[in-house]
Amino acid sequence: MTIVFWALVAFATVSALFMAWSLGANSNSPPFAPAIGANAVSTMRAAFLIGILAAAGALTQGGAISETVGAALIDGVTITPLAATSGLLVAAAFMTFGVYSGYPVPAAFATTGAMVGVGLSLGGDPAFDTYRRIGTFWLLVPPVSGGLAYVTATLLRRDDVPDTVGVPLLAGVVAGILAHVRLGVIPHPVRDQGSVADAVAVAVGGPAVGGVSVVSAVVTVLFAAIGFWLIRRRTQASVENGIRTFLLVLGSVVAFSSGGSQVGLATGPLENLYGVELGLPGIALLGVGATGILAGAWMGAPRLLQATSREYAQLGLRRSIAALVPGFIIAQAAITLGIPISFNNIIISGVIGGGLAAGSAGVSRRKIGVTLGFWLITLVTSIAIGFGLYRAISTVLGIA
Repeated sequence: MTIVFWALVAFATVSALFMAWSLGANSNSPPFAPAIGANAVSTMRAAFLIGILAAAGALTQGGAISETVGAALIDGVTITPLAATSGLLVAAAFMTFGVYSGYPVPAAFATTGAMVGVGLSLGGDPAFDTYRRIGTFWLLVPPVSGGLAYVTATLLRRDDVPDTVGVPLLAGVVAGILAHVRLGVIPHPVRDQGSVADAVAVAVGGPAVGGVSVVSAVVTVLFAAIGFWLIRRRTQASVENGIRTFLLVLGSVVAFSSGGSQVGLATGPLENLYGVELGLPGIALLGVGATGILAGAWMGAPRLLQATSREYAQLGLRRSIAALVPGFIIAQAAITLGIPISFNNIIISGVIGGGLAAGSAGVSRRKIGVTLGFWLITLVTSIAIGFGLYRAISTVLGIA
């Protein structure tokens, strides 16, 4: 390995750190935006928690999406260190613009577009099957997230559904899903990541009904019952304090999920470099991404947190909960399927859906329209810029 190779490795790693920093400041911020908008937590405290939780999620859940970004977006070629660096620089530039402009730029759009662009510039073929799968998921996110948030917020506002029942039920649903959250620290006989329910089912054994382990189902019900009971106790003592507690716990869970779903956007382009050419374990690359996300959240998140929490909709505690529940569900589904997603897309759709539950007065239509425009522009221009930047750099350096 030559000096030039190691220089490219260093430059690519720095680029990944820069991208991860941008993710920590931009895409990992929205999970706590509803909590800040509802005055349940301060901006600076939210930024601190986001950094810790998102970094932990990156280390334990980031592998699946990292592999998709690194190997499944282009057929016929392997992403080189120079190509990876070019794509990361393009994506990070978009993300940094979003941080300082106050408009949330979708990380998944920027990174996917940039890596498709550099892959095409390398001479690769479009991976149309992957694009269909990712595109379908992206198109479903706004209506699913906004719809679930709208329905949940409407139910929470009903006079015939007491908060001491409705909020604990939502807590039980979230806790039941947590039993099936896949983590890299939990082994699984088939997959790279296992869940608590999987681990208990494998350890205990037992029969399966309709392909579903009875033990796994029991663990799910147990988790749900504990979640229901804990929040039920809090809401019975004080409804407002109980709701605030659940909102903070929910924001924490979503922030953790955001790290797992977003870190692959920074580390994916370096999968071949770190895993094949350098022979390092996957945790080493995820550690690079987690470090960048932690720094970005602490240094750059407050600005975007304020923009997202206060400008899209003036939400109360109940509608804020409604905005976060679909965020958690969709993020975990994306991690399970290995699909890169924009957390801005998910949370903003949920914020809007929750806001519409009380009428459209609290939602800035102009802000929504401008944001949608930025999303489309990001996807298209990142492909073109990624293609052109790699072609220009490789020509200057004389690299085929």
